[in-house]
Amino acid sequence: MAALTGLERVSGAPPRRTRAWWRGAVFLLAAAYFLIPLGTSFWYTIYTPTAGVSFAAYGELLTAEGFAASLSLSLGLAVATIVLVLLLALPAMLAVRLFAPRLRVVMEVLCTLPLVVPPITFVAGIGTALRDGTDLLAPTPFWATMIAVQDPGFPVVLVLAYVVLVLPFVYRSLDAGLRTMDVRTLVEAARNLGASWPYVLARVVVPNLRTALASASFLTLALVLGEYTVASLLGYQPFAVWIVTVSGSKGQLSVAVSILSLLLIWLLLLAVSTIFSKEKGK
Repeated sequence: MAALTGLERVSGAPPRRTRAWWRGAVFLLAAAYFLIPLGTSFWYTIYTPTAGVSFAAYGELLTAEGFAASLSLSLGLAVATIVLVLLLALPAMLAVRLFAPRLRVVMEVLCTLPLVVPPITFVAGIGTALRDGTDLLAPTPFWATMIAVQDPGFPVVLVLAYVVLVLPFVYRSLDAGLRTMDVRTLVEAARNLGASWPYVLARVVVPNLRTALASASFLTLALVLGEYTVASLLGYQPFAVWIVTVSGSKGQLSVAVSILSLLLIWLLLLAVSTIFSKEKGK
């Protein structure tokens, strides 16, 4: 201990107790930043000046009109978006890394481009394309396809829009995972042993990208559950739009739903991180 203290003095590094104190202070500030608004919102849902403390808002969740339908729609859209964006992004990123590394910059620019396009502009373009496309394709067999993708029961057009919106986050997550592994060596070794490309993707690349894939999936889940602008302007009512609609007449109920959805996402992230930490420890 004396030698370590002497080294800390010589190197100018702060003592261990000072570093531990600063870590604790930063942790407390971060916890306060997240928990105080959450606690305030929770208190708003259970307390009224006239009735006092009551959990009636949480009791109304299961019987609230539109709650189950909007939540199931958002979860279905999230699953479809996750599957589609991973099927599009992962093979494309692997192909660029293996066969056209000079296109990495171009692909990065294209994948991050949705960040600079305002959502209102994006949804205005989608609305115009759907309206004009339906009119132009009316005499053709593709008219039925244009109508099907706008089905309120499961609007595929929202899935396509969400794929574009989450693409920058999915790209960053997968890119960070690919940087931690020698993709070329693993793929060449598997191919030399006679593995097919689908086998290489499913049994060689994907197991080494589980953490990156989980991160991309939950970022997509969080975005789809909280997205409001595109769905509202296109006239659909997934979970986020339903919360805003209910908030006009039932403020406590809408905040209670928001808190529960946030806690659900946190629990899913905690479960995934725990599973992956156990797998790494084996």
